[in-house]
Amino acid sequence: MSDSSSSDSLNSESETDSAKAYLLLLNEHERQLSIYVHALVQSTEDAEDILQACRLTMWKKFETFEPGSNFLAWARKIALNHLLNHRRSRKRKPMHATDPEVLEAIAAEIDRQGDALDHRSKALRKCLQQLPDSQRQTILLRYYEDDDIAEIAAKTKRTEGAVYRLLSRIRTALNECISARLASQT
Repeated sequence: MSDSSSSDSLNSESETDSAKAYLLLLNEHERQLSIYVHALVQSTEDAEDILQACRLTMWKKFETFEPGSNFLAWARKIALNHLLNHRRSRKRKPMHATDPEVLEAIAAEIDRQGDALDHRSKALRKCLQQLPDSQRQTILLRYYEDDDIAEIAAKTKRTEGAVYRLLSRIRTALNECISARLASQT
């Protein structure tokens, strides 16, 4: 094999790895990015256009992303730039927030609250993993399967009152666990 073909093979592998890493991160954070853009743009159509342009820019600039850093923060900066450019190009269609500083302030607040929710969500996942299987199953039935109390009682062979009490104890335990995890992070 010539040096040229082995070099091409290595480049192809690193491009594939890069594409996989990008797609994994995008998949993990796409919903949050979409919520962010939709919160800052009045028109759903405009928000989708901005998101599409943002995804393309993120892909083109993915090599500048620092692995291990906050992908969502990086994506939000790119989205905000696209939003401001979009706003400048559409001056004939004014938005409620006419001042770029107002948009940036709103974006910063969304970032702050989004990060707090992200930390809380991660803490919840860890706390759920610590629950005994039977309690985790009850939580899944109630909040993932959206079963009502009577259905859960039938499936777990408990009374409805026992299910109410169990869910109350689990929620209290999860809340305490989340609070402790968040307090240990600060």
